[in-house]
Amino acid sequence: MNKKLTQSFVTVLIISALCGCVKDNTFTIKGVVAGSTGQTLYLENSGVTGIMVLDSLKLQSGGKFRFEHKRPAFPDFYRLRLNNQLIHFPIDSTETLIFTADVLNFHTSYTVEGSDNSKAFKDITLAQLDANEEIRKLRDSYGMNLIPDSVYQVNVLKAVNTYKDTVKKYVFGSPMSTSAYFALFQKIDGLWTYDLYDKADSKAYGAVATSYKTFMPDNPRSKQLETLALQSLKVRRGERQKQLDLQGKAQEINFIDIELPDIYDKKVKLSEIAHGKAVLVNFTAYQTEWSGMFNITLGDLYLKYKDKGFEIYQVSLDNDAHYWKNIAYNIPWISVRDPQSIYSTSAAVYNVRQLPALFLINSKGELVKRIESVETLDNDIKAAL
Repeated sequence: MNKKLTQSFVTVLIISALCGCVKDNTFTIKGVVAGSTGQTLYLENSGVTGIMVLDSLKLQSGGKFRFEHKRPAFPDFYRLRLNNQLIHFPIDSTETLIFTADVLNFHTSYTVEGSDNSKAFKDITLAQLDANEEIRKLRDSYGMNLIPDSVYQVNVLKAVNTYKDTVKKYVFGSPMSTSAYFALFQKIDGLWTYDLYDKADSKAYGAVATSYKTFMPDNPRSKQLETLALQSLKVRRGERQKQLDLQGKAQEINFIDIELPDIYDKKVKLSEIAHGKAVLVNFTAYQTEWSGMFNITLGDLYLKYKDKGFEIYQVSLDNDAHYWKNIAYNIPWISVRDPQSIYSTSAAVYNVRQLPALFLINSKGELVKRIESVETLDNDIKAAL
């Protein structure tokens, strides 16, 4: 067989495997859940737009179960649900999956046969659970004032990076796999672990999006990934142009509004401040050891550009309101505080994982950049103006 024929044959095999092109048009999920007599087990589809219940059954003595369902047109994501415990798995070229679990540790101690990707899903899920548990412990310690802000932030970031180190072999080693997609969209502490506006993380979106588009261009998930990757590139490069959403309609990338109280308890809206101005949005904590020098740097830039249409909207996440007010009273720019502190909804929607976090909105009201380094701020502000 010549080289061209060999390459064509391999390509056909890959596409066939991805599309699940086998004679049987159904897949089977079966197994045993020990100690589950009388409880209801659900088979659900984790679709792009939401969760759909496909089937359910009440487990009898012995805990045996069996589900059969129509095979998806493209590799898709499913889960078994028992009470509030979930086992996630993909269906691609697989015909039968066999699960063995127990009712107490259903989502962590199960075994699965018939799919390497399903085993990878378990590896990814356990890494995510470990990270969330570590952050929960850190949050408890922080809430009891056993650790300072800086220690809390450093260790939260460390927990997230430990997860990424575990799953990067799927994201970059096999970007066209269901495991890569699954790893990309897991949440830790309520946030996506891969940040669209982070330089390194945007490469992960790009790698998986490119692979999906190449091998499965008509898969709805390919279109979703492409949209997210384009959004990431747009914000990363500070471009001022339109992109296509999932339905092919053009839309602008705008910032998410924030409304928080200043030192006089007056609510200050980011959208009102940003009207016709370039605004630096900064999430910070005045009680950290680096805050003083950081604010001096911001002060120099503020004095340089404030008369040219520049403003700073600084969001304090300090848990001590009195300390914040004492510092903020002498600050010339806008300083507001989120009383939720580390539980801040505003910080969560901007996917803030470490402080200080900086975002730049241009004079047209577009979020154009997440600032990676204070050293580039001067040039970034000039561009936004």
